[in-house]
Parts: sequence; structure tokens; C-alpha cells
Amino acid sequence: MRNVAGSHPDARLEMVRWTARIGVVTAPSLARYEGTTAASAHGRLLAAERAGLLNGCRVLAGLPTLFTVTRAGLRAAAVSGIAPARVSAAGARHAIACADAAAALARAFPDHVVSGERELRRDERAYGVALASARVAHAGSGERLHRPDLVLWPRAGGALPVAVEVELTVKAPRRLLEICGAWARCRCVSGVLYLLTRETRAPVARALEHAHAAAQIVLVDLDALLSAPQGG
Repeated sequence: MRNVAGSHPDARLEMVRWTARIGVVTAPSLARYEGTTAASAHGRLLAAERAGLLNGCRVLAGLPTLFTVTRAGLRAAAVSGIAPARVSAAGARHAIACADAAAALARAFPDHVVSGERELRRDERAYGVALASARVAHAGSGERLHRPDLVLWPRAGGALPVAVEVELTVKAPRRLLEICGAWARCRCVSGVLYLLTRETRAPVARALEHAHAAAQIVLVDLDALLSAPQGG
């Protein structure tokens, strides 16, 4: 288990950097990431909020508090080029799912670094090229970048990243086909993980088949990922 919940003097800043990297964290997702209890993670998040490093927001009853990094937190953690994330009721469930998935992937793939869409957007803007995004054609406006929800970056040099899509709601068939086709053509990632619910699996599977993207895209049950034993 990683268990860094206070044993290291930089543990708080590491937590703030993780929050900035993913965008939104919750106590359960932080506990999964660090290998600690949810109560311990919640206490540390509250302490960081009192210190002005994080901001907690509970947007929907029955869901955990969503914590985002503040501008003071970004400065303290030496993170630049990323603005504090905004949370809304409409995007809360997806943000929580991404935080849970990011933590589970970090534990499952310790040879990779997990980042979120906001960090990817910053880096692609800085380098001026697509680093882990697919180019989707839009009628009348040429191509646009479609960024994944998360990215797995290999720690070893020379290997391509893995894009991660967290699909909680069913997109229009045409939109799904466009995205799967774009990932099939994408050459800046080694592959794509689609994390799916029971409702979204069949529509994505159909789009994958029609786009001939089976060699590039792997479908993974989100609940299975989150319930799998977490190594460290």
C-alpha cells in the first residue's frame, strides 16, 4: 500500500498536485489512490480546505463532497497553466467517476502516471501538437481535438500514452461512431480504454465495430475496475 497520509512532509502538497492533475477528487477516491481509509482521506482534505489549498463543494445529496484545487493551492504545489476546476450538479457524477477511475488506474498501473483532461489540454496548448487526443472531423469547421477524460503516461521513455474514456451516459450513435473512428486513426496513443456502465457498453461496442476500431479500443467494465483488488 502506498499509504502516504502524513508520513511524509510533502504529503499535503502531493495530494494537492494529484487534485490539480485530475481536476476533482473525493475522499473515497483519495483513499483508494493512497491506500488509506476514507475517514483519514476526508480529514486530510478538510485540513487542506481550511488551509486554503482546496475547495470542497457538495452539489448533490447522497454523493461525496467534491474537492478542487484553489489558486493558492496551485501556487503552493508549483502547478502552472491550469485553472481551478469548476463543479456542477450536471457534471458531478462524471467527475466522481473520473476521480475513482484515476485512483484505481494509478494503483493498477504503477508504471504509469495518470493525468486528467485539464492537464492534457495545458500540455497540448504548450507544445502545439496532439499528445494524447484524437482528431474528429466536424462539418464546416474542419477537425477538432477530442480529448480523453484521463491519460495513462508511461514512466519509461519512448512508449506512447493510453487514452481513457469514462462513459456514463449514452451518446448519440453518430457521435460515438465519429469518436471511435477518430481513435482508430489516432497515432499518438498506443490504445484507448473505454470504462463503461451496463447502459453504455452496448452502444459503444456497436460504434467500435462499425468504426473497425477493435484493434485500438478495449472495453472495460467500470464497476469491475473499481471493485478489483488494488495492489501497491
